[in-house]
Amino acid sequence: MSEEILTKVEETYDASQIQVLEGLEAVRKRPGMYIGSTSASGLHHLVYEIVDNAIDEALAGYCNEIHVRINEGDTITVTDNGRGIPVDVQAQTGKPALEVVYTVLHAGGKFGGGGYKVSGGLHGVGASVVNALSEWLEVQVHKNGNIYQMRFSRGNITQPMTIVGTTDRTGTTVTFKPDPEMFDTLVYDYETLHTRMREQAFLNAGLKISTEDCRVGQEQKHTMHYEGGIKEFAAWLNRNKTPIHQGVIYMNGSKEDSVAEVAIQYNDSYNDTILSFANNIHTPEGGMHETGFKTALTRVLNAYGQKAGIIKGDDKVSGEDVREGLTAVISVKLTDAQFEGQTKAKLGNASIRTLVDNIVSTKLSEYLEENPAVAKIILEKAMTANRAREAARRARDSIRRKNALEGATLPGKLSDCNERDPELTEIYIVEGDSAGGSAKGGRDARFQAILPLWGKMLNVEKARADKVYGNDKLNPVITALGAGIGEDFDVTKLRYHKVIIMADADVDGSHIRTLLLTFFFRFMRPLIEHGYVYAAVPPLFKISRGKTTKLAFSEEEREQLAAELRGDNPNAKVDISRFKGLGEMDPHELWETTMNPETRVLKRIELQDAVAADETFTVLMGEKVEPRKEFIEKKAKYVVNLDI
Repeated sequence: MSEEILTKVEETYDASQIQVLEGLEAVRKRPGMYIGSTSASGLHHLVYEIVDNAIDEALAGYCNEIHVRINEGDTITVTDNGRGIPVDVQAQTGKPALEVVYTVLHAGGKFGGGGYKVSGGLHGVGASVVNALSEWLEVQVHKNGNIYQMRFSRGNITQPMTIVGTTDRTGTTVTFKPDPEMFDTLVYDYETLHTRMREQAFLNAGLKISTEDCRVGQEQKHTMHYEGGIKEFAAWLNRNKTPIHQGVIYMNGSKEDSVAEVAIQYNDSYNDTILSFANNIHTPEGGMHETGFKTALTRVLNAYGQKAGIIKGDDKVSGEDVREGLTAVISVKLTDAQFEGQTKAKLGNASIRTLVDNIVSTKLSEYLEENPAVAKIILEKAMTANRAREAARRARDSIRRKNALEGATLPGKLSDCNERDPELTEIYIVEGDSAGGSAKGGRDARFQAILPLWGKMLNVEKARADKVYGNDKLNPVITALGAGIGEDFDVTKLRYHKVIIMADADVDGSHIRTLLLTFFFRFMRPLIEHGYVYAAVPPLFKISRGKTTKLAFSEEEREQLAAELRGDNPNAKVDISRFKGLGEMDPHELWETTMNPETRVLKRIELQDAVAADETFTVLMGEKVEPRKEFIEKKAKYVVNLDI
């Protein structure tokens, strides 16, 4: 790993650097406080905590390989080749440091300033929290020529530290089984772990991280090793897009104990992807490092554009203009990271804003001077974005004026509901006039509104904002929801707290859903983030025997329900009919199967990971055919029905 990124601390790592702050009792009572939740995300968080400790060793310059393995039975093993957790006696407690690290909360080498200068994780609570929330945990330390082993159960020692062999290497191996008393699920998702580990490998240039799934029937293995670090990360993020200039622009620098790196590359899309990290922790809400980057980027491009005569007179491009089509990765490492909020979503250190601003101001200015052809391409894209944004503003203002004059007239095709409290209302966005007619006839008009869509909808992945405003297919949706779009979107003005996309369970229906979801994701993202968007799930089959009727939403469910209705009589006559399109259902049928809150099935659309979602929309709705083909072939085996 490069000396620019890492600052080595003293070679000795022993018990004197392990400082005890408080006990362990609270973790099992309130696990959510320590790992976020006891759902699948919390389950995976256990692995991240152990890996973060290994990465801290890498940051200090003593570890260059980490291996993460899912074993049969959903246990996890994490191995590193660092110095090994200290095993000598810790002065405050009179116990081996290894025992203290795994049994005392806030015991670690990260508090006194001696063990690590830079660290991520939960600042040292990781090992003990994982131990407290595991049915059992075993740790082996290779150090001083010996293998030291300890075992625990739910945080309690079941085998004191014992020498179990000799070794010629150093490092730590941890194997644990999450506690079924604590978690909603114990099943690890390989792709989730692999994605996180790939991110960590990108962020730590030269560190080799491998992931392996050893469960029967799921065997796979990947090794991630990126000498180019975040430079390779930016290129990887753009792999399904078309870059508009060769190569990634990389900038880095340091001040005292803080280091910062920035990698950027522009593509021909209309959306930006900015990923920021502090001490390897993703900061989805940005913070000072992002602010410094954005401010400097806008200032530098304007200054260069005016100097080179690309921007005339008093014209300027805005921050939004210069970020159109931008992919950027910002990674900072600092000794005393101040994260805002329990979830560490935002970095608060003001000194980092200055550092990143200075680096981008200096290095990007130099790059543009040395690469005038690339500078021209970037600025011309920003100028085009500026003109499009101006056109969008005029269209938006025109719509606002029109609405003001007409008293914000609702779309003619909207059948609104009687209730006015958004928390109690829902709107069905329905594919086609015939389905819209049935939905209008079958709905409960007290709280259900119906908006039929017709004709081909605009694919916003391939369109700028100015093409969205005034679009006759999207305008009714914007007006009906009442919360605006883009930078004007205000979720508090939303007229319905359930926005339900109702389309047929076929390829055309899936296409309509994807187009609408792309629109919501790009122009009304808070709608999805607040959990207001749903997909209605129409049944595929009706199964009847005598007066008993059941609905099936997949072929497997059809067979299961048919068998249940036959009961002990395999020869009993069971009628199975396939539902046709929504438009061919009568109002009563549509109400009973798809709209009645007592009997319907809705799928809430969730934004689990903005990066993954962005990538999916780019692949499915973007210009490149090959990634889309690969995606569909890979995912086809998971499709039960064609619903999203």
